Amino acid sequence: MSQEPAGLVERMERHQVAVYLGAMAAGALVGRAAPAAGPGLEHAINPVLGALLFVTFLQVPAAELLRSLRDGRFLSAALAVNFLVVPLVVAAMFAFLPADQAVRIGVLLVLLCPCVDYVIVFSGLAGGSSRRLLAATPLLLVAQMLLLPGFLYLFMGSELADIVEVGPFVEAFAFLIVLPLALAWTVQAWAARRPAGRRVADAVTTTMVPLMAATLFVVVASQVPRLGGSLGDVAAVIPFYAVFLVVMAFAGKAVARLFRLGAPAGRAIVFTGATRNSLVVLPLALALPDSLAVASVVVVAQTLVEVLGMVAYVRLVPRLIPADRTAAAR
Repeated sequence: MSQEPAGLVERMERHQVAVYLGAMAAGALVGRAAPAAGPGLEHAINPVLGALLFVTFLQVPAAELLRSLRDGRFLSAALAVNFLVVPLVVAAMFAFLPADQAVRIGVLLVLLCPCVDYVIVFSGLAGGSSRRLLAATPLLLVAQMLLLPGFLYLFMGSELADIVEVGPFVEAFAFLIVLPLALAWTVQAWAARRPAGRRVADAVTTTMVPLMAATLFVVVASQVPRLGGSLGDVAAVIPFYAVFLVVMAFAGKAVARLFRLGAPAGRAIVFTGATRNSLVVLPLALALPDSLAVASVVVVAQTLVEVLGMVAYVRLVPRLIPADRTAAAR
């Protein structure tokens, strides 16, 4: 009996990109077939995402996480690519975006905020340093919380910058970072002292792929009913998201080279620069006035493009940043 679940988990991990795409497709079907379920599903987004991040944090020992925080060169590169390079790329695209304010604020919300969840999974699949990214997660979330209002002011003016409040970001940081991290460290301490704790920790870590799939399903199913007559506006931003992924692959490589990072850290920088925080900023978009309701669908559209882009990234980033010769020799 124990081998069958283990085999299923291994198959899901081996084919996790296909699992994620299937979850999003199923979410789109449910969203179209049962639009009345959308509001209820929205309430499930944060709990499912919090559980996903708990499992993510559980896989890296607390000592390793704290040690990684002292990696100043990597953290500096992560901050530079996300809060210097990305805003410049967005600024170059901004004038060409559709004129609709809801569409523009949705694009800004999602592109100006770096990912703090599944970037760790995809970076690991490409040989990137997932542990460094995991250590940088709290810093990246705090930085985007502080900088986003200023970025919105620069791009859109004070009337829209005032709409986005700090409160939802503080709530997201507490519920999606502090609580899962504290719970993960508690379970790690239990696992270090008791066999039962070790068994629980091992069992919980096998839920990563199902939780990621559940998160994507809930997000897509809850937002598809919001499309209404805005499909054309949403479709118009898809090319911008695709261009962003292409540009950030090379921009991330340039930043990694500037900071003289090795291949694993360099690949992680490419991924953190390219992947965006759509799942965590979605509650901010949902809190906008009804006149800007399309913004939330614009945010989710980025997720659809990004997951497809990650299929290419997992294959191409190792070629873009080949393994270090010294590491290969070892």
